[in-house]
Amino acid sequence: MRKYLIAILVILTINICFAQNTLEVLKKDHTIDSSKVILPDEIYKRIDQVIVQILSNYHYKKQRLNDSLSSVIFDEYIKNLDNAKSYFLKQDIEAFEKYRYQFDDFLNSGDLNIPFEIFNVYKKRLGERINYIKKCLQTEFDFSIDESFSPDREKADWAKSKEELDEIWRLRLKNDALNLILSGKDWKGAAEVLLKRYQNFHKIILQYEAEDVFSLFMNSVTQVYDPHTDYFSPAASENFSISMKLSLEGIGATLRQENDYTVVAGIVPGGPAAKSGLLHEEDKIVGVAQGEDGEMVDVIGWRLDDVIQLIRGKKGTVVRLQILKASDGPNAIPTEIKLVRDEVKLEEQAAKSEIMNIQHEGYNFKLGIIKLPSFYTDFEAQQKGKPDYKSTTRDVKEILKKFKEEKVDGVVIDLRNNGGGSLQEAIQLTGLFIKEGPVVQVKNMMNIIEVDKDPDPEIHYDGPLAVLVNRFSASASEIFSAAIQDYGRGIVIGENTYGKGTVQNLLDLNRHIPIANKKLGQLKLTIAKFYRINGSSTQHKGVQPDITFPSPYSSEEFGESSQPSALPWDQIQPAQYEKYGDLSKFISLLIKKHDERTKKDPEYQLLLDDIEEFKENRAKKVFSLNEEIRKQERNKAEERKKKKEEERAKISGIDIKDKKEVESQSSITSDYELKESARILADLILAKVG
Repeated sequence: MRKYLIAILVILTINICFAQNTLEVLKKDHTIDSSKVILPDEIYKRIDQVIVQILSNYHYKKQRLNDSLSSVIFDEYIKNLDNAKSYFLKQDIEAFEKYRYQFDDFLNSGDLNIPFEIFNVYKKRLGERINYIKKCLQTEFDFSIDESFSPDREKADWAKSKEELDEIWRLRLKNDALNLILSGKDWKGAAEVLLKRYQNFHKIILQYEAEDVFSLFMNSVTQVYDPHTDYFSPAASENFSISMKLSLEGIGATLRQENDYTVVAGIVPGGPAAKSGLLHEEDKIVGVAQGEDGEMVDVIGWRLDDVIQLIRGKKGTVVRLQILKASDGPNAIPTEIKLVRDEVKLEEQAAKSEIMNIQHEGYNFKLGIIKLPSFYTDFEAQQKGKPDYKSTTRDVKEILKKFKEEKVDGVVIDLRNNGGGSLQEAIQLTGLFIKEGPVVQVKNMMNIIEVDKDPDPEIHYDGPLAVLVNRFSASASEIFSAAIQDYGRGIVIGENTYGKGTVQNLLDLNRHIPIANKKLGQLKLTIAKFYRINGSSTQHKGVQPDITFPSPYSSEEFGESSQPSALPWDQIQPAQYEKYGDLSKFISLLIKKHDERTKKDPEYQLLLDDIEEFKENRAKKVFSLNEEIRKQERNKAEERKKKKEEERAKISGIDIKDKKEVESQSSITSDYELKESARILADLILAKVG
């Protein structure tokens, strides 16, 4: 069990590209046969059956294929093809309905004809939409009349006719055009951008081959088991292997799809995006260009996999992105940024430390801060027997030695945005703060429970401790913070964590289907769950902080609990352990002091205002298509932003003319949280000494 536990613990499944190189597709100018029907290759029948057998027998849920699961797979496949209900007609869906309870039979027999037939209908409908788009954009829209557009069609019905779908697309195109016009383009320029946008997308879909369709369908199957089970095609397997070695050449960002937009889900510590400070969570990527002067390719409406393919590239090359900043709200004007692709190196993800000196309630406190972007270890160097290989625990141990020399009063471990990494490092890191005992429990698919214990009998730091987390702290981060909380060893501060409490293993399909000289891909399979030493699973619920900070992210939208197929929370018997202290008696006092302090803190009030505005922007579902109204909304948003920048500059003592410094202070994830965590830890130190 140990081998697979160490291997794969990440917050978000890395979005893998299809085999087709998107950039090369866009460069081709030959005519593509849009009527070409894609048929499944014979080899996919065998791969399909093996995947089904593995899922049924070895996935943690042990869920057999039946009519009920067939229905869910049917819906997932349709959703993956046409998430916004913008291409299929109601008559198509009704025609497909007769197969709703037959997908289990298709999968068991390896019959892929119907899934491929559905894709071919999708491709045909896409061609019809392109013809309509060409016709629609020949006439300029009237932006003086009162119309509105709602991009969220999740609960909408399918269009009953082509005419009804035409109207949906007319409003969509009008909204797209208005966004471009408000950004400075004239009608001719806006129409050219939109036509090229959808023609490029169409060209990419027309280049799909059998492997791409099979991958799309099989991932619709795996995703109904749980969000972290995936099928990787041979090309995708290679990319996943590279990414797990932290040497993927790109910009260092994880992406997700939301309606027609590619949204930044997370920034990888140590990557080009993180170093630049130009790209942030929730920013939308609307255009991608290669090099210093390459053409900007509009990617609104594109599939996530194809956008990722455009963004990735060789180390040292330039990629330019056109983004809509999340901080600018729904009427944001596109901004162009430039990033140099690079490898995300292990040393750049290493623990970093600083000393924070604060004056609090008449006392001076010297607090040690450890920023931990991930739970890392250099597996290769370790296996080669190198005595100085890098790891989280080794680096933090050295930092703690320096903190002792500096005679710090307390330590804050900052795990915000730490999506996990090596389980073994999470266990060993916990061991630096406790003498002995269990750290985490793991239950596999056979209901066998393994208790992983602290291997080091020495306590390397026994002073006051706080752990700072947020919604994007996951997996190994949750194991560490949960153990610190359960032992009463320190207080946990921040937002509720992500809630990923599952373990995945990577299976090479060639071992199950031995075919010479042909790669068949891999299956990432959920095979176990994590449990705290108190018996509670970290799955779904995550770790609830002792002192909670306000969050811009709701559990319905972000985190494991937002995934319909996520495994449920449950609990097992607690492990045998002895608490190091009872901090619960201090929590009510700490919360009271925190509340009293923040009520009078103007910086905290600005943070609340940022969060509220962020939530309002995300909640907005209907957009006016009247140009004057949209201009008024944008001007109002700009005025509000300017006012907050002035207030923040005044509080921080920054010259308002220093725009970059002001913007760094205006993020909803600013380090006010770290400063307040330090004050809470100081409160705990004072409370413990009486």
